[in-house]
Amino acid sequence: MSPQLEDMVIVGTGPAGLTAAIYGARSGISPLVFAGTQPGGQLTTTTDVENFPGFAEGILGPQLMENMTTQATRVGARIQYHHIDAVGWAPPSTTQHPTQQAPLKKLVSADGQEILAKTVILCTGATAKTLNLPQEATLMGHGLSTCATCDGFFYRHKIVAVVGGGDSAMEESLFLANLAKKVYLIHRRDGFRASHIMLERARQHPNIEFCLPYEVSELVSEPNTDIPALSGIIMNHTTTNQPRQLELHGLFYAIGHTPNSQIFKPWVDTDDQGYILVQNEVNTKTPGVYAAGDVCDPHYKQAITAAGLGCKAAMSAIRLLDEVSWEL
Repeated sequence: MSPQLEDMVIVGTGPAGLTAAIYGARSGISPLVFAGTQPGGQLTTTTDVENFPGFAEGILGPQLMENMTTQATRVGARIQYHHIDAVGWAPPSTTQHPTQQAPLKKLVSADGQEILAKTVILCTGATAKTLNLPQEATLMGHGLSTCATCDGFFYRHKIVAVVGGGDSAMEESLFLANLAKKVYLIHRRDGFRASHIMLERARQHPNIEFCLPYEVSELVSEPNTDIPALSGIIMNHTTTNQPRQLELHGLFYAIGHTPNSQIFKPWVDTDDQGYILVQNEVNTKTPGVYAAGDVCDPHYKQAITAAGLGCKAAMSAIRLLDEVSWEL
């Protein structure tokens, strides 16, 4: 069976991917969208979202992504609930127009389907690193979070902790310290990877207490409740192994993200953390391949910025499709 030819393939169905799908479909293209291993992206693991414009009372993360999915399919996007296993270039038998500047891309889905694409938008996001403790999946969004900017508002005047030792941990702690009653900053070493200026800002904030060197060993939840909720943690001193328990309303992981970019290396360059390198915000090194959202954004990691990049990527792809002649 010959591979099917698509004008636009979008990989990922978080805010970036679905926004790209909406813009692509409304331009007259029927983009093929692969939902990936986590349909809806990281927002499906959150509860209330209060910082996405248009929802005065907030909206549940899964509901927001369901709404965006419905909108994308209503205007003509086709969503397949598979992930992409491999990528490459069009087979040698494919002849392309002499003036064509963007080579055809080949994608292979998990069910063995082969697709040739004129344009591809990579919106595969980034996976937050965790400590792999029991109850993490249950408590994520119920006291456990990987984004202070997203969820810190819910912990005003409460007691929280941040785990990490880099600039991100300092930024999260400082952000939370202006909302919460108290912030414990937990790090497994006495030294930090954070820059001197960020570390000093955290040290000088009256609401931040450093817990060094400790590792979180157990998450404690409220017993006998229908809805799970974090109530505290147990941590161990890394030198003496002496345990210490903290009563908390919230725990934030700030130990980094892993961009889901690995299989796209034939098409893209990445930085040392794995984030796709882009020019003009969405253009990769390969003509016709664009990136949007957390897979290329090490700084903001917000649903609204991901959606904006998805819009820009789709508009760039549409422009290329209009400008270039294509034929098999």
